[in-house]
Amino acid sequence: MKDPADQMPDMLLDSVGAAFARIRRRTALVQVDPPVTRKDMSRNQVINIVDEAEGEMTVGGVAYQLSVDPSVASRMVKDCIDAGLLERTVSQRDARRTVLRLTGEGVALRDRFRSQHRQAFVHLTRGWPEQERLEFARLLLKYADATAELGREAGS
Repeated sequence: MKDPADQMPDMLLDSVGAAFARIRRRTALVQVDPPVTRKDMSRNQVINIVDEAEGEMTVGGVAYQLSVDPSVASRMVKDCIDAGLLERTVSQRDARRTVLRLTGEGVALRDRFRSQHRQAFVHLTRGWPEQERLEFARLLLKYADATAELGREAGS
């Protein structure tokens, strides 16, 4: 039988998945200025995918990144285009392909989302010592950066 002290790392690591789910659900409840809408949440995902793309991004790429059906991604992209946040352009690598690009309004909304996320982070960590807050931010960014490898490993 395992020593209880040896089980602590396993218990901690087993709790990560549920913690991510809570973060996703509850962070949206933090009151920020301007308030976040459900539509904002969907648009934020699409805008970030297009913005963070290494190279050109297509609707199919958005579907892959969100793990959704292409028709769902197409509707999400159309919403962003109709709102003036994205535009379709001709690929510089293959003129037969259509790719997505942020508009000026899309960049402004991306920046607003980032401000809202910072507000939520500061609010949720307001009782933390500054050193812990900054260390958590550093480690969270390191974790997020490691996820970039997933797309390259999958051949996207």
